[in-house]
Amino acid sequence: MRAPIGDFDVVHPAPEARDLLVAPVAAAVRALVGQVGAEELVHVDTDPRWADTATFLEHYGPELLGRSANCVVVAGKRGGETTLAACVVLSGTRVDVNGAVRRQLGARKASFAPMETATGETGMEYGGITPIGLPAAWPVLVDPAVADLPYVLVGSGSRRGKLIVPGKVLAGLPNAVVVEGLGVA
Repeated sequence: MRAPIGDFDVVHPAPEARDLLVAPVAAAVRALVGQVGAEELVHVDTDPRWADTATFLEHYGPELLGRSANCVVVAGKRGGETTLAACVVLSGTRVDVNGAVRRQLGARKASFAPMETATGETGMEYGGITPIGLPAAWPVLVDPAVADLPYVLVGSGSRRGKLIVPGKVLAGLPNAVVVEGLGVA
């Protein structure tokens, strides 16, 4: 099997690679198969040393920059209440935390969640967090540029491996909202 984007040596349909995924991601992949074809969810094996965007692109090819997305966990605060959410933007952009995120969450203040919070609440590894398999109550904010991609490369829940899924699948996740201006250059 070949990946729909990139040039990877080890490629499997994600439902056949569930043993390589962390538990919440494996469960979400299982659930997604009923909504999209299994062939649309792909797992590629990648070296965990190259999980971070810059080193990933150096090793696997700079052409993936416009076809890969980062998923970051943010915390919005208002009146003593904290709302955790995930933001999915193209890897070459940054999340507009103080503008788009704050407004979308109705928060007075928004910031990136501490690493311990992000990993503890998601059950995923830092550097591999993915929008697939997040806690059910979390808002998932998706930049339109991600939603519009035929296929996008995202984390797999761990630093080893990535998922390749249609952008429309990410935009269709439970609690997902496409937010204009979420990713900024």
